[in-house]
Amino acid sequence: MKLKNLLLALGLGTTLALAACGGSDDSSSSDSSSTKEESTMNDDSSKTETAVDAEKIFANNCASCHGNNLEGNVGPNLTKVGSKYSSEEIQEIIKNGKGQMPAGILKEDEEIVAVADWLAEKK
Repeated sequence: MKLKNLLLALGLGTTLALAACGGSDDSSSSDSSSTKEESTMNDDSSKTETAVDAEKIFANNCASCHGNNLEGNVGPNLTKVGSKYSSEEIQEIIKNGKGQMPAGILKEDEEIVAVADWLAEKK
């Protein structure tokens, strides 16, 4: 009976984690991430709008699996992903998925390119 409950809890936890990776609802972003974005835009005018957008897109769609600081969680660590993959290779991974990462988490080409370019800078 304990094994059955444990397997049920594990299955539910996995389902919730995978569902969180695919969410793109902007209303689910926390106040701290929008505050960070606002302060980034106000404090660092040298940052391009694309980089700010890429960070927001990542925070809303990818951070639940890859960590808020790219440190990895359910998904792999991405802190130095740019030293392993080019922007084009990262775009293909985002579009088609890889390993346990499902395809189609990001659907808009400009979002895919922005996030891939931003991640390719992480070396």
